[in-house]
Parts: sequence; C-alpha cells; structure tokens
Amino acid sequence: MKKKLIFLTGFMASGKSTVGPILANTIGWGFHDLDKLIEVEKSLSIREIFEVYGESYFRKFETEVLKKVCSLNEYIIALGGGTVASKENLELIKNAGFLVYLESSPEEAYKRLRFKRDRPALLFEGEDEPTETEFINRIKTLLKKRLQYYNAADIKINTDNTPVGKTVDKLAAIIEKEFYGKKN
Repeated sequence: MKKKLIFLTGFMASGKSTVGPILANTIGWGFHDLDKLIEVEKSLSIREIFEVYGESYFRKFETEVLKKVCSLNEYIIALGGGTVASKENLELIKNAGFLVYLESSPEEAYKRLRFKRDRPALLFEGEDEPTETEFINRIKTLLKKRLQYYNAADIKINTDNTPVGKTVDKLAAIIEKEFYGKKN
C-alpha cells in the first residue's frame, strides 16, 4: 500500500503553496513545500540557485530532496511547477503517493504572477516589461511543455475563480475516501 502522501502539482501560482498548508492542517497531516526545503538546504533562493548553478544543477538537487520527502507519511507536499516535468521525478511521486494537479488557465496564472519577478522560468531580466499578451504567451509555451506531466496526475482540480476553502474541502473529501474509505 502506498504511503499517505499527497503531492500537489501545477503551474506557478496554481495554489499549491496556499492550498497545501491549509489542507494539511484540515486533515491533521504535515506539510512541506519542496522549493522551501531546497532553499533551506542550499541557503539560497530558487532564483539564486538558478543564477549561480544553472537549471540542470537545480533539477538534480530537486530530485535528491524529492527522494527524501518520498519517505514521509501523512504529508502534503507542494511541488515546484517543473518538478513533475521529469520522468524520474514523476515515477518517484507516483510510486510514493497520490498526485493532484491544481489546474489554472494561462490567463489566471497571469493575474497571479504579473507582479512577481522571483520565478526563474519566467524571468524578464534584460528585456522590456512584457505586454500582457507576451506574458500570457510565455506562460502558454511553458505550460504546453509541462502539460503531459501534469495530466499524469491521479486527479485534476481547476483552481480558477475557486475560493481556496472550496479547493481544500474537495481535496479533504478525496483524501477521506482514498485513504480512509469514508464516503461523503
């Protein structure tokens, strides 16, 4: 039997780091944000790791930290937006627990990300400030590359225009049914 581990995946700003701790508190499990664990272990922000070591190094280190969290039980794990975009990582996750895709549209991602400049995959340094259309197109391009991995999730929940509490309630009900055999 798989451990009681829920991995939250989805594009940047889909709600993983917001929904995760609230869900964990609701069901009495622990919570970890994979990116935060990486930052603590490296004493650098994700952006700094990308700048100093490059994405390839970051992805290898991310896999090492992921292996550690896969040994936990009764945890909600918020993954980085690109964590599942690796066959090795996806296999680790699927073998260890239950993968939930928090889906958001490119337009909703834009609304949530438009003022953030700490996302390495969307960096605009050295460029003029992108127009809304350019920003959304960059999101669509990156999302298209990752979609096959997101779609490998056990379930998908759309977070567009959905209050966090409703998303948490949906997930709590799924966990009750999946891990404890309770029906609503």
